[in-house]
Amino acid sequence: MYGMDWNDPMRIRSWHDLISWINEIGFLPLFKNEIEGFSVEEHTSNLFWWTGDPEQDPWEWRELIARSHEVAYGKFFGKKSAFVSLEWFPVFAHYRRDGYDFDARWDDELANIRSKKIMDCFEEQDEYIGLELKRRAGFGKGGEKNFNGILTDLQMQSYLVIKDFRRKVNKKVGEYGMPVCVYSKPEDLWGYDMVTANYKEEPSKSKFVIGRIGYARQCYLHCLA
Repeated sequence: MYGMDWNDPMRIRSWHDLISWINEIGFLPLFKNEIEGFSVEEHTSNLFWWTGDPEQDPWEWRELIARSHEVAYGKFFGKKSAFVSLEWFPVFAHYRRDGYDFDARWDDELANIRSKKIMDCFEEQDEYIGLELKRRAGFGKGGEKNFNGILTDLQMQSYLVIKDFRRKVNKKVGEYGMPVCVYSKPEDLWGYDMVTANYKEEPSKSKFVIGRIGYARQCYLHCLA
């Protein structure tokens, strides 16, 4: 793991501070990537990852942040986990969707049947634990294949986000195991008008803005070094 020295004054010290930084810079991957310094990993201590300590463990922070709904969380960049501020999510969504709601994408034959089977489930209820969604959408033994890959693609396209983490429930023993992802459409969390606020713009303009933001992030982080 990469990370900052415990006593470094620039180190992110809490999940609330992390939300503030995400809101400041707009986009932030969870783990180190090709842009040096552009991740949660590189701005936290490496001493407490996967310890289960909600006060100090960034792996736990991602659960708390997803649950707060103060920023968006999902597999947004390179099919890996990242955060997007609510200010910039409409720009991100417009570019990634190319201006299409999912139904319009399906009508124009730009989405495959496996994606539609997953998205149709959200017409019945507004959230699903992953395993429940997999069964309801008809994936698994004797059914559709590549559930995890399709689910990741829908997050990359901004049609789904991770809204929470919950442990599985058994009638005999109650909650058990590690917390698992709970998925939702962003429209069900923050409203259709918010998510589609940039639809009036050309998707290419949103791409340009995101590109400029990415460049600004690199400059900003270089200045902090």
